[in-house]
Amino acid sequence: MKISINVHLKKGVLDPQGKAVLQALKTLGFNEVEDVRIGKQILIDINTNDKKEAITKANEMAEKLLSNPVIENYEIEVKE
Repeated sequence: MKISINVHLKKGVLDPQGKAVLQALKTLGFNEVEDVRIGKQILIDINTNDKKEAITKANEMAEKLLSNPVIENYEIEVKE
């Protein structure tokens, strides 16, 4: 089973990388862009056919290693 974990900064947390990309886009003429936030996507293959178990394991992975719960949120998507 394939799992996608999308990690992004919580609202209110400064995102200097996002600000740099926003400025670069505006320099390139994309003036309609109002804000940019940078995150990461982690793709995992897990050896189970149980969707509930896959989500439970993905939550454990995200909480323990793949995200910083103090400043980041994450979303899990299971692709069967």
